[in-house]
Amino acid sequence: MADETAAAAPDASDIDSAAKGATRARLLRILAIVVVTAAILWGLWYFLTQAGRVYTDNAYVGADSAQVTALVAGPVKDVRVRGTQAVKKGDVLVILDDADQRIAVADAEAALRLARQRYGQAGANADAARARVTARGADIAQARARLRDANATVERARAELARRESIAGTGAVSGEELAAARAALSSASAARDLAAAGIASAEATRGSASGDLGAAEAIVRGTTIDTAPDVAAAEARLEKAKLDLARTVLRAPVDGIVTNRQVQVGQRIAAGAPIMIIVPIATAYVDANFKESQFKAIRVGQPVELVSDYYGGDVVYRGKVIGIAGGTGAAFSLIPAQNATGNWVKVVQRLPVRIALDPRELKAHPLRVGLSMEATIDTRGR
Repeated sequence: MADETAAAAPDASDIDSAAKGATRARLLRILAIVVVTAAILWGLWYFLTQAGRVYTDNAYVGADSAQVTALVAGPVKDVRVRGTQAVKKGDVLVILDDADQRIAVADAEAALRLARQRYGQAGANADAARARVTARGADIAQARARLRDANATVERARAELARRESIAGTGAVSGEELAAARAALSSASAARDLAAAGIASAEATRGSASGDLGAAEAIVRGTTIDTAPDVAAAEARLEKAKLDLARTVLRAPVDGIVTNRQVQVGQRIAAGAPIMIIVPIATAYVDANFKESQFKAIRVGQPVELVSDYYGGDVVYRGKVIGIAGGTGAAFSLIPAQNATGNWVKVVQRLPVRIALDPRELKAHPLRVGLSMEATIDTRGR
């Protein structure tokens, strides 16, 4: 009996060991199944959500800021905005003293009135010159009539002289009568020559009047009082003066935030001097600098998810790739790297990618220029 009891004891121990081994194997199989399942699930998650995505934390907010510049010189009369203030397009920013510009407008208006008056005078001069030409034509006709009368008088005097000379030998005509006839012929000839000279003088006077008429008509020919060159030039000067007057009031060119204000009341600013910058945060974009090795699948139009350090991971922006820069930042730096000497160490270059943001998301969570962003492009999107 003792031997049987001793033999039974090892059998129970073996059974217990076998049971433990089976339990361990079952746990290992379960663990293996869990690990494999987790790996499959992670692979499936990565394939569905992360595969084809490229990431960078080298991204910054940018905007096409509008620089407000004085277009006319003058002292500052009033400054209506302060730094960091939000403004709308057309809001008054700065008012300059406009005394000089108002004087310039008055002077230009006077010059325009004078030009219109001179054009009217030119028209009147043309009418007067035309009348003089007509009058000189009448003078010529009168001179020709006098010439015809003088010719007739000469012929009569010549006939009288010839008749008296023909009977002078008979004693019927005295010497005094003959001398008088000869004098009458000479006087008639002189009157005829004077009449001919009168025609030449009248024709010359008409030529001068015609020249004056041509000069007067050249000023007004083919024009009206609104299209005359002098009047048009005066009107242009008046418009320029009015434009300079309007430019004494500086308005916001876009909606945005006032930044870098550099103007104070009483300060005299020169034309072309920048006085502030308007940052249009509603149209902000992101420039994300990706490594050159990440550009294999990056294309314009792909969707982008962005996170800003300004708001944290709770706010996710959704954007779209709208452009890729034409060169790296190093290529356009002030002093580009020169590696021709042989001291060359390869550095992975970064290329800026322009990303447009959703205006509705920007309105809900405004950004500021220069803020850091994290960008992830889904390269599977087209």
